Amino acid sequence: MKRLLILLLLTASIVTAQNPKTGSIAGKLTDREMSGEPLPFANVIIKETSTGTTSDYDGLYQLKGLEPGTYTLVFSFIGYETLKVPDVIVEPGKVTEVNTDLGSSAASLDEVVISTVARRDSEVALLIEQKNSVEIKESIGARELAKLGVSNAATATTKISGVTSSEASGDIFVRGLGDRYLYTTMNGLPVPSDDVERKNIDLGLFPTRVIQNISISKTYSAENSADQASGTVDITSRELAGTEELDFGLQFGVNTNSIGEFRNFKVSPNQDDVYFGFYDQAIPIQHSLNNQTWNTQTDPFPLNRKYSITAGKKFGEDFRVLLTASQSAKFEYNKGMFREYRSNNLYDYFTDVENYSKTDNTTGLLDVTYKLSDNHRFKATSLFINKLADEVFEAGRNGEGVVFEETTPSENLNQFIRDQNIKQTRLWVNQLHGYHDFLDGKNELDWALGYNIVNADEPNRIRSEVNFDGGDFVQLARTGGYQQRKSSQKIDDTELNAYLQNQYNFVKDEESGKNVFLKAGGNYRNKERDFISRFFGADEVELNSVNPPSIDNLTTVFTTENFENGTLDFNRLTPDRYNAILESYAGFASFNYGAGKWNINLGARYQHDNLDIVFDVNNYPANKPEFSFKSYDNIYPNLNIKFSPSEDSNIRLAASRTITLPEFKEVAPFEYVSQTGQITRGNPDLNASTNLNFDLKYEFFPSSSQLISLTGFYKRIEDPINRVQDRGSAGVFSYFNAGESANVYGLELETRLDVIENEVPEGIDLGVSFNASRMWHEQDLKEVYNENGTFVRTFRYNEKSEVGLQGASDWIFNGSLNFSNETENPFRASLVANYASDKIYALGAPEVQTQNDVFYNDEIIEKGFMTLDAVISKELNDHWQLELKGQNLLNPEIERVQAIRPSTSGIESLETVRSYTRGAILSFGASYSF
Repeated sequence: MKRLLILLLLTASIVTAQNPKTGSIAGKLTDREMSGEPLPFANVIIKETSTGTTSDYDGLYQLKGLEPGTYTLVFSFIGYETLKVPDVIVEPGKVTEVNTDLGSSAASLDEVVISTVARRDSEVALLIEQKNSVEIKESIGARELAKLGVSNAATATTKISGVTSSEASGDIFVRGLGDRYLYTTMNGLPVPSDDVERKNIDLGLFPTRVIQNISISKTYSAENSADQASGTVDITSRELAGTEELDFGLQFGVNTNSIGEFRNFKVSPNQDDVYFGFYDQAIPIQHSLNNQTWNTQTDPFPLNRKYSITAGKKFGEDFRVLLTASQSAKFEYNKGMFREYRSNNLYDYFTDVENYSKTDNTTGLLDVTYKLSDNHRFKATSLFINKLADEVFEAGRNGEGVVFEETTPSENLNQFIRDQNIKQTRLWVNQLHGYHDFLDGKNELDWALGYNIVNADEPNRIRSEVNFDGGDFVQLARTGGYQQRKSSQKIDDTELNAYLQNQYNFVKDEESGKNVFLKAGGNYRNKERDFISRFFGADEVELNSVNPPSIDNLTTVFTTENFENGTLDFNRLTPDRYNAILESYAGFASFNYGAGKWNINLGARYQHDNLDIVFDVNNYPANKPEFSFKSYDNIYPNLNIKFSPSEDSNIRLAASRTITLPEFKEVAPFEYVSQTGQITRGNPDLNASTNLNFDLKYEFFPSSSQLISLTGFYKRIEDPINRVQDRGSAGVFSYFNAGESANVYGLELETRLDVIENEVPEGIDLGVSFNASRMWHEQDLKEVYNENGTFVRTFRYNEKSEVGLQGASDWIFNGSLNFSNETENPFRASLVANYASDKIYALGAPEVQTQNDVFYNDEIIEKGFMTLDAVISKELNDHWQLELKGQNLLNPEIERVQAIRPSTSGIESLETVRSYTRGAILSFGASYSF
């Protein structure tokens, strides 16, 4: 680590000390017809030469390696007047900035801003935004995502400092805080979750093709929801950048783990009802026990593939439409092991866990913008996503699997489990935005309305558990009546949301840097969920009355005849249901004063949150109320101070108070059973957490494309929410306020450096991005007493009264090397690495409350691992581009471990409880643009 830091500092010194003999011209082009929006793909050439370039997505351009002298620039764009700017002086070692706008009529030269500054390269608009923003905010744009070979929003967020993802839970963690501490929006409006297990939507559902940029605001501002502690993730969707666009893309790839299963890649029988990536159930779940097969099928073509199209056009001067759509199929196979310990003793274990996964993803984005006038603009966005995931899980085929208490050792039988499931998520997000400029820029009004629908279903989950001797004898499992079952789970979410925001600018002078404004507005959100889960099972009336011929042919025993003659019983559980409503409304105001080197922003938000859940679920005590109602009214203040000692640096201080609301799935006591039999159950007594957040950051910009920053942060969380192994069973996880408080301290280092920056297009440019986070975190484990002082329960175990925060890694590293030559047909290559150290997957719990140092289950740890991705792309001409991509090249082992200390020996050892690899993904793609 020390050597790496020294190397980075030396590199920074070399880069900032460069003093080339040539100069550059750079700047930003804006669209006069779109009220000053960035103008991409405009032509910029030096008159009477072949030297030229085009502006990027953010309207930024750069001409490098120019000999000192005086030039004439020519700006042009299809359908716009050409602008010539004479007498542009280039000085050695400096950049001359030429900023202007283009429109249907020619601009006068006095509207062109020309300035010369030392080594200020205007290449990365998001870094410029980060530098000038009031709050601590980091973003990554579509162009950089393309260079890094990123395929979706979930992966994109991990390229930002302090952000990592969990292979165990699928959650995104910002500064060690996971799903429940984050808030996700699209274009500033909240988007619903697609998964009963999560508060936030799976960002993997957003392919980079529908993304303009992704930002994470790590500090809270009053205009955002206070329901967060680690940040707000905002996805800005794409819109038409030029006057027209039409391109097609095709990509094929393979998962290296899946190659060995190519001729035997298993899928569920639900695939018979899948058409073009959409599932349409033919047989109702209650009739499927004897009318649908229980056996697996195989996919004849398990090759990753993706097809995409983007089309857009500008009609007249005021109306733009963009449509982008894609469909993909992805195959994954992993094999590993699973163990479950209870009170430090081994209960269930399988050494040959296999998982086959096929995911079809269909995405469509429609974006329409209309400019009523120079001061009034409207934008409508509709996003549709259909994700279909088919999974086949098998364990115990080798005859070594054990499910505790299913059989006795003397029977010489072991267990085999097969779980076949299909999950269909249909998400439809509809948004309408309005932007208005009154009083010649003095008053800016933004408003938005959103209506979202989510159908997240598991329409037919097929579960089988049998006992067998590793050979020909197969027996249906006998404990519980639902080892052989088919079940369904349906979630219907509807949401209405809106915001209104008005900013009055008292002073806005870019030349002097004075910026004084008052911002005020309000938010509304109403989210409702209807949930139902149904189980239908079959078991033998008498043991061994029917025996399947093999573990791969169970269907032969589940016949109509066997149900009608009484050989098999038909079992039905009362459906589990819950209805949940979240209603949140807020009003906010913030005042900003910026003058000279200082900017101070002070805001406050009043937010009222109602969480109302009514449930009727099995396995819940009859003497307890079957509802949970929680209401929170608070004022949430924030303070953001920025001091700029020079044009190239900022010192920032931020402080705020926020809340973390329990999510529906954390409160409703429905029991979701995983493939391995572990259960996740909500807790109606769960309360919200309150958070105090403090940040201090220094950032230095050697140029507009380079950054070095160091951040220190502290968070204090009252009543932290944790995933905890529930008392009395190692196989049940629930959610508790397990401690009175938690403290998180951290440091973040981020660098983006141009190690080699050639002055000629034919040369190789080399850029380095690196960020590292170090966190210290702890929370107390409390003991609970009732109002009479009587002991109720303890969260302490194994002589521990304190433990780390669930989901937090001590170390997070993200880095990339980016090579390119920016010729007429550029070549680009990137190598991207990520590492996150060990994190707590679930806190431990005592088995016996009064003997928690002897009878307990220790916490489960997800071990740290490193990932490595590579992408190479080449533009062949104006139309064709090729790309070769390798993801997860190191194929690390994903491992969860648990400290075990049996009472018989008293010797503690670290045991693996889950492990597997995901496989590397190699793919080749081609795209054609008209």
